[in-house]
This record gives sequence, C-alpha cells and structure tokens, in this order.
Amino acid sequence: MAGMRVLDLSRVMMGPFATHILADLGADVLKIEDQDGDSTRHYRPLRNPGMAGSFLNLHRNKRSVVLDLKREAGRAALRRLLPGADVFVHTMRPAAIERLGFGYDAVRAINPAIVYCAGQGFGSGGRYRDKAAYDDVIQAGSGIAALFGLVNGEPGYAPTVICDKLCGQTMAWSILAALLHRERGGGGQAIEVPMLETSIEFTMMDHMVGSTFEPPLAPTGYARLLTRHRRPFATKDGYLCILPYSSGNWHDLFEFIARPDLRDDERFHDIGGRVDHADFLYGTIAAVAPGYTSAEWVCFCDRVSIACLPVRGLDEVRDDPHVRDVGLFKVEQHPSEGAYQALRSPVSFSNAPFAIRRHAPRLGEHTTDVLAEAGLSAKEIAAASGQTAAPAQDAI
Repeated sequence: MAGMRVLDLSRVMMGPFATHILADLGADVLKIEDQDGDSTRHYRPLRNPGMAGSFLNLHRNKRSVVLDLKREAGRAALRRLLPGADVFVHTMRPAAIERLGFGYDAVRAINPAIVYCAGQGFGSGGRYRDKAAYDDVIQAGSGIAALFGLVNGEPGYAPTVICDKLCGQTMAWSILAALLHRERGGGGQAIEVPMLETSIEFTMMDHMVGSTFEPPLAPTGYARLLTRHRRPFATKDGYLCILPYSSGNWHDLFEFIARPDLRDDERFHDIGGRVDHADFLYGTIAAVAPGYTSAEWVCFCDRVSIACLPVRGLDEVRDDPHVRDVGLFKVEQHPSEGAYQALRSPVSFSNAPFAIRRHAPRLGEHTTDVLAEAGLSAKEIAAASGQTAAPAQDAI
C-alpha cells in the first residue's frame, strides 16, 4: 500500500486495529486526534504521558495529527487533507459523523474516488443504529456471551476484545477489496462494517449446524464445542491441549490409554458419531490425562501427529520456543519511550518483509508537517489544532 494515504478518525481498538494492518502494509496512515489524544494513550503503567505500552504496537507506522474538529478551523483543515487521501476511516455513530460534516456524501463531494469505511456498532438500516456499542455489548448481542452460559451455566465475556479486533480485521480486508475495485475502474464507494452483524456471522458460522435447515433438524449449537469437557486437560504437572481429530488419531489415543475396546465401538467410527459423543470422549481424556506428565503427552502426540500444545500463560507466550524461532517479538528502541517489546505482523510476504518505518507517534507529532504539506499557513495550523482560540459558535 505504499503511496496510499489513509485518514483515520477512529479511536480505541476496532478502527485503529484496521489501520494498524493497513499501516503495516505500507499505507501512510494519518491518525487524526483531538487535543486529549486517543484514550488508549493513557492506559497505565507508562513511562511518559500519552504513550501507553499497548499504544506502541497498535499505532506503529502511523503519523499523529491533532485537529480540533469541534472548531471550523479544524474541520477546514481536514477538508484540505481529503483530496490527497485514498481512504477515510471512522468509528462514530452515523448522527455524530454527520454533525461534524463528514458523512459519506460530504466527503465524496470533495474526493469522489475516496474509499470511505465506517465501523459502527450496528447496521444503519436497523433500529439500533444510534445505540452506543462496545465490545462487551456486542459479545452480549451476538451470542458469544451466551456460549459461555451453555458450557458453564451462566453467560460470560471472552477476556479479550474479540469483537473489536474481529471487526477491525473485517474493516481492513473490506478496504483492500474496495481499493482493488477502484483500481479496476469501479470508482470509490462507502463501506459499512457493523459490529453486531459481523460478530453474529462469526459466531453462527459453526453453531448453526442443524438449525440451518427449514424446518430445523437440530437445535442451534455445535455439540463438540459446547461440552464442558472441552477444556485444557490437567496432566501430572500442568495443563495441555490434546485434540485427536481424525479416526486414526483416536485409534492411536485409545491404544495409548489402554482402551483398545473403544476402537471397535461403532459410536466412534466416523466424525459425526464422535461429535455426537464428544462429552464422553473428552471426559475419557480428562480422566486419564493426569496419569502422565505434559512432556510425555507431547512426546506421544507429536509421534502420532495428534494436535497438542501446553497451555501458555500470557507472560509465557513470547518465550515459547516456536515463537522465539520465528522472531514474533523483538526488542526495539522507541525515540522517546526507550526499549519495548515489538510484536511484528504475523503475516509474511516473500517480496515485502515486515518493517517498522515509524515507531508509534507522540500526540500531534506530525501535525505541522502534514498540514504544511497540504498548504496551510502557520496561523491556520495553530487554529486547526486548537492552539489558538476560536469563536465559541464554532462548537458542534
């Protein structure tokens, strides 16, 4: 994406994760911030104000431009940046972006070729279009929280912002598809990525099973994923994922645990039968797993090609031997923050190796350079970034 410019008005995780992907692909991402900066700048602990640890990887390869969009001077500066942009990204509710004057029609009037991507909580065609949305809300509405209840007896939230990151990835590939469409002569267009609908598709793709049919052939829910025995198994000295999948895998496991009788049990002859009886099979593993050490299980599973990995704590992940082999983490030197753990893009391109072109920017670090490139005077730059007072009636 070298040579393409992205104007990013998004905040927190969903939109910034999308533009994180685009920035790593070479795009010139201008992170448009107000004078307080993105809230994620201020998570603790940190070494210097406005430069939280989680901000460093999420916003590498981007430039920070401070614009006070509540003032006409700030909005005018953003309009000056639009002609040179390829992509416009925001995560505001529809009414909010329209009030600012940067809905799709207004942006397209300035730059007809723009790819305009709105990451929203809910699709604009539904009654929830103006509701507030955060990751927990979408986990609740999409069925994800209920899945925990089906397994554990009460609903719960995944302890990661799974919907934000899923929808950020969806925004990124949608933008890439729209840019390809434009390059093939289709022109610019508007993209809407609604968190609820995107997360419902993500959740239901494996759980519709028999309920796909009309009339339903079975209740919604994939049985193998909903057994309480589907969990890391306690071994003699730790916890391990042990996942036999094919018929051959299960036959090898039955021999290893001295249950050759199960090889001939017709309930387990094919994958359909094993899914139907997943609770029994996983319960069988849970019962025998503590009889062996984790190393013994890994040795056996690797020998017969059964999927198996130890459970790693968050602080242990970066020390996994494979993770070290592939160099996923590397200590880098930030110009103002010093040494930090950089997490590279996990995707490898044979002709375009990953590179950190710029470390995460300090708030407003590139405001003057970017706006001067767009032809703004020093006075206009100061007014646009809120460094000088503006008439009160400018407020939105």
